[in-house]
Amino acid sequence: MKYGSKQWKEEIKMIEKNDTWELAERPKDKEVIGVKWIYKTKLNADGSIQKHKARLVAKGYSQLPGIDYTETFAPVARLDTIRALVAIAANKWKIYQMDVKSAFLNGYIDEEIYVEQPQGFVAKGYEEKVLRLKKALYGLKQAPRAWYSRIDNYFI
Repeated sequence: MKYGSKQWKEEIKMIEKNDTWELAERPKDKEVIGVKWIYKTKLNADGSIQKHKARLVAKGYSQLPGIDYTETFAPVARLDTIRALVAIAANKWKIYQMDVKSAFLNGYIDEEIYVEQPQGFVAKGYEEKVLRLKKALYGLKQAPRAWYSRIDNYFI
């Protein structure tokens, strides 16, 4: 199994299902951020290949503070909290966990962000158009904060 159109299509399908972007005219007063494909091989516990994955990411390193983003801070688990959970587990208490597939794609962004159409998925007849983001995309400076802001109310 190799990287290619199957993985690209799966990623684009997930992004479009999530209503992450819409086609738009190229803005004259804003920079358009590029995108690129990142590839990862997921392994089984025995080291064998489970699957190949492609992820579309924004080239967030080209974002300008105060223009393309304002807040980027998002909290992470403290080490002493993780230790406490391990201690609870050692006492045979139940611990529940969850995973949100493509979590960062669920965060709403406040800024007006445009990205280029991804390689291999340029809309025919609309090659000059770009994509206006409605939600965060991996690689954006504000993506972690956008996701945290979305789920914050559920945990507190």
